[in-house]
Amino acid sequence: MRRRLCFGLSLAALLSGCAVLQGVPIAAKESLAPGGLLRAAINFGNPILASRRGGEVSGLSVDLSRELASRLNVAIEFVTYESAGEVVFAAPSGTWDVAFVAIDPERGRDMLQSNPYVIIEGAYLVAADSPIRSNDQVDRAGVRIAVGKGSAYDLYLSRNLKHAQIVYAPTSPAVTDLFVAQKLDVAAGVKQQLQADAKRRPGLRVLDGRFMVIQQAMATPRGRDAGAAYLNQFIEEMKASGFVAQALARHGIQGAAVAPAGGAR
Repeated sequence: MRRRLCFGLSLAALLSGCAVLQGVPIAAKESLAPGGLLRAAINFGNPILASRRGGEVSGLSVDLSRELASRLNVAIEFVTYESAGEVVFAAPSGTWDVAFVAIDPERGRDMLQSNPYVIIEGAYLVAADSPIRSNDQVDRAGVRIAVGKGSAYDLYLSRNLKHAQIVYAPTSPAVTDLFVAQKLDVAAGVKQQLQADAKRRPGLRVLDGRFMVIQQAMATPRGRDAGAAYLNQFIEEMKASGFVAQALARHGIQGAAVAPAGGAR
């Protein structure tokens, strides 16, 4: 279930945003923040992007949302979701204006995505005594893999697995618990999250390397071409200025890297 959190712009943000606003096309502002409100979808399923403590939201996607609202000189509202799949599902409903999701051709059907701003590794988790020792041993007959439904890993593995079977968890953070409860063979997810799970649950280990690279991007629903063009410009500026790198450091995020200029799509 999504929740809405509203924040008005401070006077300082309004004043500082005026100069920057001169470089924002009016069409882009109207596209991204109709009515003067930017609704940003925040996904708690990926700890690299966002987290919450009590009623407070924080993280890289939150920082980027606030900076974008400042540049557009509009108020911001956070629309929160428990998984990326929920964000994607809501895209056609018009409940959010910008979102933060991994680049994937299937997701591109309902949204326009920017160049990537950060790169994350997808990894596998297994039991400490599992005979599976490397990533290339996972896709075999009889192997059952726990995956968050609708996640970037789900979309990727659904296209690429030839023999292994996917078992769905409702969200990415629930993957490891499902893997343990059902005594599955492998869990797939963000490497950082799986490493944290291995520390809190003895008897688990993360396989070396990665099975995929996730390119995280900003997105806006289809039909908002002017907004999408500005998002791309905005993301490139955020990478080049050091904003993304500083936000990752400020939030203590490891296991993620700033995407190169332009970025591979």
